[in-house]
Amino acid sequence: MTHPYAALPDRAFWRRGVVEAGDALAPVGEGFLRLAPSDRIATAGSCFAQHIGRALREAGFDHYVTEQAHPLLPPDVARAFGYGLFSARFGNLYTTTQLVQLVERAYGRFRPAEDGWTLPDGRLVDPFRPTATPGGYGSAAELAEDRARHLAAVRAMLEGLDVLVFTLGLTEGWVARTDGAAFPLCPGVAGGTFDPHAYAFRNLRAADVRAELGQAIAALRAVNPRARVLLTVSPVPLTATASGDHVLPATGYSKAALRCAAAEAAAELPGVWYFPSYEIITGPQARGRFFAPNLREVTPAGVATVMAAFLRAVGADAAPPPPPPTPAPAPAADPVAGWVEALCDEAMLDRPDPQG
Repeated sequence: MTHPYAALPDRAFWRRGVVEAGDALAPVGEGFLRLAPSDRIATAGSCFAQHIGRALREAGFDHYVTEQAHPLLPPDVARAFGYGLFSARFGNLYTTTQLVQLVERAYGRFRPAEDGWTLPDGRLVDPFRPTATPGGYGSAAELAEDRARHLAAVRAMLEGLDVLVFTLGLTEGWVARTDGAAFPLCPGVAGGTFDPHAYAFRNLRAADVRAELGQAIAALRAVNPRARVLLTVSPVPLTATASGDHVLPATGYSKAALRCAAAEAAAELPGVWYFPSYEIITGPQARGRFFAPNLREVTPAGVATVMAAFLRAVGADAAPPPPPPTPAPAPAADPVAGWVEALCDEAMLDRPDPQG
């Protein structure tokens, strides 16, 4: 029987479906986004997105960071306060709802009723980036001043970037019942108190994610018409779920919804691309070797494979030579705990219940 594609004049498109062996896999099609060394590349999204910013810097690209630490701040302290992890100190943006609301808050179009969460010692944290300031703020005025600086940096990022790389991480999240304000963590985990009458669990559908991607990209281009957007999906499974389902099918649903929405956005919106970091880690060609023994963390080899494929896809050969490598840190006592330096708020969900 003749294959239905055999009569087509160019069968290269289906020959590309053949899986390449080993770590050479870079499954991107023709017409993919190309980056120039002069491009200002902003990063945001889930904790896996932190690897992209680091890879861009090491390859000599311009990781566009508008919220900089003071030069005298030690690097480890700056990192603990969220400097340089993303283009601004917004922390992990796990859902598209967070992304949309970040833009709206930056331009004053959304002013959430939730202003500060109280820690057990009486200090305050920002509900929309509760882990960005270890130890919290001493007063509401201090929080408000830092938030104003942060949102100014977000505006500078949106208006100055050439490319936004956004990594979709979750469909699940918690929102305020009063105004729908979306939080990166359930209230009560990193500040505040959980009240089921004040907060609701929301699990986005693929159509919700697609609509919010469109809304966020439209808002970005309203202030920066030249902006290009690269979408990825984090391969990291859920740590926990509030859906009532087992975490395994909950992860399958979440990643499938995000992947479908990203594909639709890339197909339907001009200047939007999708990079398959999720498929590189989780696809059958990986044979599961890119996950640590706990089956959640991605191994250093997995991260390196994704980043090498990403840099090849965007044209890293056009970038200037990377800076000399810094000395490797001492190996961590726990080989899994030291897999990569990415700060994930979800790790807080693994903490034992002090009541139980």
